[in-house]
Amino acid sequence: MTASTTRRTTAARSRIAAVGAIAVAGALILTGCGDQTEKGSAATPSGKANAAPLFSKLPKKIQDAGVIKVGTDATYAPMEFTEGGKIVGVDPGIAEALGKQLGVTFKFESGTFDTLIGSMQTGRSDVVMSSLTDTKARQEGLDDKGAKTGAGVDFVDYFSASTGILVKKGNPQGIKTLDDLCGKKVAVQRGTTYEQSAKDQSEKCKTAGKGEVSIESFPTDAEAQTRVKAGGAVADLNDSPVAAYIAQTAGGGNDFEAIANPTDAGLFGIAVDKKNAELRDALKAALDAIIKDGSYKTALDKWNAGSGAVTEAKINAGS
Repeated sequence: MTASTTRRTTAARSRIAAVGAIAVAGALILTGCGDQTEKGSAATPSGKANAAPLFSKLPKKIQDAGVIKVGTDATYAPMEFTEGGKIVGVDPGIAEALGKQLGVTFKFESGTFDTLIGSMQTGRSDVVMSSLTDTKARQEGLDDKGAKTGAGVDFVDYFSASTGILVKKGNPQGIKTLDDLCGKKVAVQRGTTYEQSAKDQSEKCKTAGKGEVSIESFPTDAEAQTRVKAGGAVADLNDSPVAAYIAQTAGGGNDFEAIANPTDAGLFGIAVDKKNAELRDALKAALDAIIKDGSYKTALDKWNAGSGAVTEAKINAGS
């Protein structure tokens, strides 16, 4: 769901809340307590042995804290959103399973999407887990023009998603593919790969001698949805599971339809500072472990997101 750098034609990030519905909350949620039932030798902050299988792989700073601080934009159901004052969804569910392997708590704090990577690099969070598409530009710290803007990040890739096109119920403009957006107005969330995707599509339309795409960018995807619902834009570009969820839930399922484009599937990754390879590698080991034990599948299935499952953890596999 970019830290101002591009979010690629694959999936990425726009945000939801059943049509302006799910409010962004600064609420915090703790997920993923460590399993203390087996023998272990690593110590917790209380001095007791931590029995979690992968606790010893974590950096000592996180072992001592007992917490991994997670930056997220909790306005993007079903991936991460606020419900009853807590941040819930696919990503917190996966984090809970990871926490059981690592023996620490994942503490989510919501912020503005396009500031998440920068906030992590200044120490406000340890990782970013926010439906963030793994792209080479983000890995290298480049903006949408290829200019260097930061040190870049590493990704532990955990989910696959494609572009979802969200249109008004009944699809009055007959949108079936991105090419049908030529000459029309599209709403997107600012700082996402879909903002760049819309720009790329506009250039494609121009080259083909069709009308360019008119793009309106908003701070949140909820605002982009409202624009589509009001008829001010024909579509909102989004991640496929998110677009599907919005179509199912907004207005009781009466506001939108979702069109998927599975040919451009891309990877979501947990972003980690490049200087923190130890944490990155611990997260990769934990993800492989929960894929193997089935708790990863359980976390996805709870939100009907199983179609985005990956079969193994990879580092920086995005394009």
